[in-house]
Amino acid sequence: MANIVMVGVDGSNSAFKAASQAALIAEALHAELAVLSAHVKENAEAIKIGNDTWILDDAKKAQKVAERVAAKLREEHPDLGIRPAAVRGKPQEALVEEAARTGARLLVVGNVGMKGIGRVLGSVASSVAHNAPCDVLIVKTDQ
Repeated sequence: MANIVMVGVDGSNSAFKAASQAALIAEALHAELAVLSAHVKENAEAIKIGNDTWILDDAKKAQKVAERVAAKLREEHPDLGIRPAAVRGKPQEALVEEAARTGARLLVVGNVGMKGIGRVLGSVASSVAHNAPCDVLIVKTDQ
């Protein structure tokens, strides 16, 4: 099993709380921290503003989310190896597949969606906990 702690992020405060816990654990385990953001489509959209045209790409947006979180974590954990990445697929599936592909030691997610209707319909955390090829930590992030 690789010495990788993996965390899923989506740009929310809740996901950053989970990422912060993942960084602490990765540091304690002398592991690499993989910060992943999922994107569902290989979608590109052109937006024209005045004379400028901007190309928005789902994969690039996901990569930027992962990079922003990684940059914030590096400020708090300068000696920790942190690898941001965008992964294609629904978050729960992409995280599980990437954990399997890399042989991750631990997969960290927040607990958003585990209460109320999300509990009935399913959540990323619940799906990851049931399908991950490694240990899973569900961080309480809804406070």
